[in-house]
Amino acid sequence: MRKEPTEPTEPAEVSEPAEPTQVVDTDAGVARITWHRARKPRLLLAVSHGAGGGIEARDLQALAQVLPEHGVTVALVEQPWRVAGKKLAPAPRTLDVGWRGIWPAVAEPGLPVISGGRSAGARVACRTAAELGAHAVLALSFPLHPPGRPERSRAGELLGAGVPTLVVQGGNDPFGKPEEFPEGAYELVEVPYGDHGFAVPKRAQITQEEGVAFVTEGVLAWTASLG
Repeated sequence: MRKEPTEPTEPAEVSEPAEPTQVVDTDAGVARITWHRARKPRLLLAVSHGAGGGIEARDLQALAQVLPEHGVTVALVEQPWRVAGKKLAPAPRTLDVGWRGIWPAVAEPGLPVISGGRSAGARVACRTAAELGAHAVLALSFPLHPPGRPERSRAGELLGAGVPTLVVQGGNDPFGKPEEFPEGAYELVEVPYGDHGFAVPKRAQITQEEGVAFVTEGVLAWTASLG
């Protein structure tokens, strides 16, 4: 079902400055985690980037700034291929290996862990959620299909996550518009006019800042429902 973003509750906690990055050895190479800790956390969001960018993505940075103020620690994860300076992401199997490798580090604080990612990172989170014991999945810009190839659906990965799942999708995402998504046991927040990177065109009836707010407010409301 689809869920419209609601007004966030007043911040209950004050976030601390981001801690130094943590280097983690995995069977796919060295990964890196940048921590944004809540003072009194109740949840932890471990979230990775896609195949075409890093943790500097606008949505990831916005979540890292906003969520700790509401009791959610954010761990921004750079996959080994990105840390190594490679321009192309490896095969999905290797991405999964890297994600499994960082999991003990994000599970170590002992909080319920939301497994998250954008684009290819969202696919990784969905594929590995059940085996890793994720509390929930956050799928940002889930690539439902390659652009122009709706017959090559990846809906099975999303529907198979097996835990509470939120999809945040741009209304004009060529990898899958919100109306293309099948019915299933997940919630969906639409970012009006947004593309795959949640960029909003200048001709849109909302600003770029308002577009990003759809992401943060939608995720805030959802995390509040998780306890």
